Amino acid sequence: MTNKDKNPNIIIILADDLGYSDLGCYGSEIKTPNIDSLGNNGIKFSQFYNQARCSPSRASLMTGLTGHQAGVGQLSGDLGAPGYRGFINNECVTVAEVLKQKNYDTYLSGKWHLGGAWDPREKEKWQAGTDNHPTPKQRGFDDFYGIMDAASSFFRPESLMDGDKFVDVDDPDYYFTDAMSDKACEMISRSMNKENPFFLYLSYTAPHWPLHAKPDDIAKYEGKYLKGWDYFRTARHEEMKGLGIVDSKWDISPRDSDVGDWEDAKYPDWEDSKMAAYSEMIDSMDQGIGKVIDSLKTNNQFENTLIFFMSDNGGCAELMREDGDWSNTSQWETNLINGEPVRVGNIPNLRPGPGTTFQSYETPWTNVSNSPFRLFKRWIHEGGISAPLIVHWPNKINEPRVESEPLHIMDIPATSIDAAGASYPNEFNGNKIKPLEGESFLNLLSNKWSREKPMYWEHEGNQGIRKGEWKLVKEYGGDWELYNMNDDRTELNNLAGKEKERVKEMSTEWESWAKISNVLPWPVDPNVMAKRLEGDHSHIHQHRGPTAGQIAEGKGKFL
Repeated sequence: MTNKDKNPNIIIILADDLGYSDLGCYGSEIKTPNIDSLGNNGIKFSQFYNQARCSPSRASLMTGLTGHQAGVGQLSGDLGAPGYRGFINNECVTVAEVLKQKNYDTYLSGKWHLGGAWDPREKEKWQAGTDNHPTPKQRGFDDFYGIMDAASSFFRPESLMDGDKFVDVDDPDYYFTDAMSDKACEMISRSMNKENPFFLYLSYTAPHWPLHAKPDDIAKYEGKYLKGWDYFRTARHEEMKGLGIVDSKWDISPRDSDVGDWEDAKYPDWEDSKMAAYSEMIDSMDQGIGKVIDSLKTNNQFENTLIFFMSDNGGCAELMREDGDWSNTSQWETNLINGEPVRVGNIPNLRPGPGTTFQSYETPWTNVSNSPFRLFKRWIHEGGISAPLIVHWPNKINEPRVESEPLHIMDIPATSIDAAGASYPNEFNGNKIKPLEGESFLNLLSNKWSREKPMYWEHEGNQGIRKGEWKLVKEYGGDWELYNMNDDRTELNNLAGKEKERVKEMSTEWESWAKISNVLPWPVDPNVMAKRLEGDHSHIHQHRGPTAGQIAEGKGKFL
């Protein structure tokens, strides 16, 4: 049997909080030559959607269901309702579990965030592999290296596990992105000693906060961003139009209401340094992906490996609170290896990048990452749910192209199972399994295909449905907005007032979907949410500015 005749190896690469325009091949100035090479020799999808947030997107990516159906409708906290338990339930099966039935070796390097609520600072009280705290090895993976939690230091990750055991870091030169990439290459090499194909889930934490980057590498971007956020937002939009990623008839959305003029920035050098660190985090991830590509080529597996690259949500506008905003102010939960304390917060003129800081890049630069769209991670407007998707498979894809067919993150496991020739089960380990919600788009790689089902969203009261060219969306506490995605994907012309029957029809469809998908009115349990947020060091970006419809009607304006 030739390499081309074998079942393909499958690699899913997931970036964390990467914005729609943050890759070179999607219009960015950030250097991503290895990812670009996959995109330019594969298919770049321009209308790929996720679930707007870390855990729900990961649940969909692993199971082919919506986050609520898999039990992860919000994050990894248990809110006491079936759709909000915070861990993937036994009514679903992971893509790793399915592929193991087809004799695949299965590996995960990186972030899990599907293992329920627990305190990483009290690891000794947590029993790995319980029903409410499943590790990757309990859900189909042969090996796991990475973190169980949402985020941590890149220089000394707190919830780091190797297999099912917690491990500490004692290397002063350790950098988590590099470690994930190196471990992925080790897993590929290990698989070469067997006859089986492999499935690798490479789940990076970059460029999620904190802004941690290797000092010597940040220098290549420092000073670059002194031109300001408006310049780069516009420049990216123009580049994207030239690349065919966005339609030239879609106007760029106005600057977010929380963002002022660059000329009025109080600390321009600090703002530049935040974006420089963020860019380097993406750059380092790209270098790691280059190592993975080299490993595949060295082992003669590159041609017959199906690679997906995507992001779990849009860029993140969360603000790390400054010292003094909560009780126990100036220390993060752990010190560095050398005993240095970690200062948490977006403290002006405290240069981000080193492990002694814990910062985020905030709304102005997130607005650049999500260019040309509105809003951010958590929202169902395009800025929150749109992401790059690159599919690369030399043995299957003959002509590189930009593809505008709308896809959803839950289509990835369906397509992976299809490509492997595996069968999705009705029962697994004695449990009845919910049918796949995602659709396989395998035929689209070399032919034509279009999805049959509408796409639905709900996250923290933000809601949406896309049906063909129409998208109905609303913010928590707001009214339904209707947009024609063919004419206005940047969501500037709200047609809800003119298309009342369509709004009624689509909102009724959304309600019907919500009832059968474990979706509950938000907040699910205010007492639980209040308790969870007491220890949250991030400040949720509260938009609640004028909607695009209000702008069009002259009732509000962006700055």
